Amino acid sequence: MTRGQTSGAPRPGGPCGLRERKKRRTREALLHTALRLFLTQGYDRTTVDEIVDAVNVSQRTFFRYFTNKEAVAFAVQEAVDARFLAELRQRPASEPPFEAMRRAALNAWSTRGESGGSDITVELQVRAYRMIESTPALHAAHTRRNVGLERQTAALIAEREGIDPETDPRARVAVAAFSGVMRMTGQLWGGRQDAGVDALRELTELHLDQLGPALSGSWRAA
Repeated sequence: MTRGQTSGAPRPGGPCGLRERKKRRTREALLHTALRLFLTQGYDRTTVDEIVDAVNVSQRTFFRYFTNKEAVAFAVQEAVDARFLAELRQRPASEPPFEAMRRAALNAWSTRGESGGSDITVELQVRAYRMIESTPALHAAHTRRNVGLERQTAALIAEREGIDPETDPRARVAVAAFSGVMRMTGQLWGGRQDAGVDALRELTELHLDQLGPALSGSWRAA
């Protein structure tokens, strides 16, 4: 045993590392298989039994990673939302709120795959988004989840600006405007053939840059 090494410490590539890699592979297999089944035969017609049979695992294993079928459908979007919130928390305090949200959204895609989300590919994001948009039950759930994300974002903005979101509406207003543009951008991106990261960044920057002029500028041609 070398100096500083304890007998109980896991070795690189040891049992703990192998277990974590196996768990990650199982989760990715469940996620990819579920999305494939949702897209080929429909979300409503796909059962948890079919997903676990295709991956050759038990229902117990499935529920170890996902609480229900809806959780699988939104797994990609939840990872993207979590990355955005993490980026927003790290933005410099000197940035105005709207710029902080803008940078957080763009950086969340630039750092894709660096936070353990190796299974969150652009293709998977596009497929999941299109499925959610085309499935009434999921579209309604998506709206509810967006409301929750907006509340979390507004709370973060209020905290970094030192205001009370219950008495000062500026955080909620800024987040509502930002979220509206992001939803529109997502819809445009999901419908494009070149739905890659560069296309998403281009659309996001274009429409966020137009928010200020659209709200405060004159639209009349000279």
